[in-house]
Amino acid sequence: MDEQDRELRCLVTGATGYIGGRLVPELLASGYRVRCLARSPDKLRDHPWADSTEIVRGDVTDAASLADALRGVDVAYYLVHSLGSGRDFERTDREAARLFGEQARRAGVRRIVYLGGLTPRGVPEQELSPHLRSRAEVGHLLLASGVPTTVLRAAVIIGSGSASFEMLRYLTERLPVMVTPSWVRTRTQPVAVRDVLRCLVGSATMPARVSRAFDIGGPDVLTYRDMMLRYARVARLPRRLVLTVPMLTPGLSSHWVGLVTPVPASIARPLTESLRHEVVCHEHDIAEWVPDPPGAPLGFDAAVGLALQRVQGAQVSTRWSSAAVPGAPSDPLPTDPDWAGGSLYTDVREQLVEASPRQLWNVVEGIGGEHGWYSFPLAWAVRGLLDRMVGGVGLRRGRRDAARLRVGDSLDFWRVEEIEPGRLLRLRAEMRLPGLAWLELTVEPAPGGHARYRQRALFHPRGLAGQAYWWSVAPFHSVVFGGMARNIAAAAQRVVDDGPPNGE
Repeated sequence: MDEQDRELRCLVTGATGYIGGRLVPELLASGYRVRCLARSPDKLRDHPWADSTEIVRGDVTDAASLADALRGVDVAYYLVHSLGSGRDFERTDREAARLFGEQARRAGVRRIVYLGGLTPRGVPEQELSPHLRSRAEVGHLLLASGVPTTVLRAAVIIGSGSASFEMLRYLTERLPVMVTPSWVRTRTQPVAVRDVLRCLVGSATMPARVSRAFDIGGPDVLTYRDMMLRYARVARLPRRLVLTVPMLTPGLSSHWVGLVTPVPASIARPLTESLRHEVVCHEHDIAEWVPDPPGAPLGFDAAVGLALQRVQGAQVSTRWSSAAVPGAPSDPLPTDPDWAGGSLYTDVREQLVEASPRQLWNVVEGIGGEHGWYSFPLAWAVRGLLDRMVGGVGLRRGRRDAARLRVGDSLDFWRVEEIEPGRLLRLRAEMRLPGLAWLELTVEPAPGGHARYRQRALFHPRGLAGQAYWWSVAPFHSVVFGGMARNIAAAAQRVVDDGPPNGE
């Protein structure tokens, strides 16, 4: 790559979206200068890369803000669409694409890069679903703009946060037996998000003579049913039973998806409508300009494994903004929708404690073992007994040291996963559970020399049994977790009231 390429100036529209938020750090890592166009710039402030980019306020439907954003730009990434915004989304997409192309040409932009949808061969565009039809039309308009354009066409993108992947995730995890519409037998060619990003970044340096669409996909051609069964296998779920019935229309299917999953029906409907048609790559010409590295494109199972890795690897961030570097492209981001990333249930409690942070931390670090768990001892004892009855460790392990903890210590039926002395203790459950669980205890300074105690219980269910487990114990959380927070605060307060032991 020559010096001019390294100094490419890129505009990313849709930086608050699924692909845009993951593309920005990849462009920065390639040595490019990046400007982000966002209607709500505040949504980007917690990204680790925010200080390394120029963030401007604007909208692709506003000519003035577009002109300002495109000024001095070499490569413009068009990553916005109006899916789920209402019945007029096709018209909105059409007008926005036409305006973007006009403003890019006037600004002297060297290339437009657009991520669209893979469309079936031999099917007239007027017979496509509105979602696919609109994606195809946007690609045509940008190619006709007079600016050299790369249109990348992808089917199902496999990565945490992708609407198609989240629909697959929730359906498979929550339904051990599924009655599904006939479209689950339609073939598609999923692609890993990291391969999509690789092609997007590589498209920036295509020569000006290249202006066309490219199909991008992974090595596996699968039906939606195949994907559900293989997802279950990678996620270590029991084998799913998938039954198909012909009478479920796309409209009924979208309401069914909305009932079973948190994916809104306004998004589920265009996605399910798109699954009526087989979408398989008919060429891999992109490799001429963006060569495949070893091991790419990534297969379906490996892509799913990466998408699940963050939770299964217990990488639970205390704050998104606390991350020192961006995560993998398959990781969830703070700007992803609330329903993205799979189910992660939380119970959060906070207490203002009239004790110093150090006094409160001493109580937190001394939890478990002989000190117990500060709430409903009988419930903890019963839970430990039940765990032992099913082959778990129960409460018999206690703790290594009565006063101090370190990463890796066993603590009754927990394991110390992370400890920041004086501030954070994160425990990972090792009792037998239909999922993964953590307990996070945090101490923060508060006005007047006091402390604030924050307690967060997290549970990532595995399958329907995990969902049932969480909701069956949820009614007891106010007693167990609420009492725990109150009693830990009270224990720290007693240290203040009684004074240090032995007159110290």
